[in-house]
Amino acid sequence: MPRYFIDLHDGSNPVRDREGFDLPDLDAARAQAVRIMTRIAQGMADGPARQDYVLAVRTEDGTVRLRMRMSLDPEPAAE
Repeated sequence: MPRYFIDLHDGSNPVRDREGFDLPDLDAARAQAVRIMTRIAQGMADGPARQDYVLAVRTEDGTVRLRMRMSLDPEPAAE
């Protein structure tokens, strides 16, 4: 089973995945990446400022197979 690594960058702090995930294919790696981004979005629900994230899915040889970008920009509703 292939091993995929999911790296994350929030604009200032890159986090390189050193363990990886044994997943059957790129579709499964994409689903894992979406779960990670969803958890990040849930944690930012009360965040005060815009936050941008870039996630990269790479193979064991370092080839980036997929990139995802997410921006969270909380904006209070007008009263």
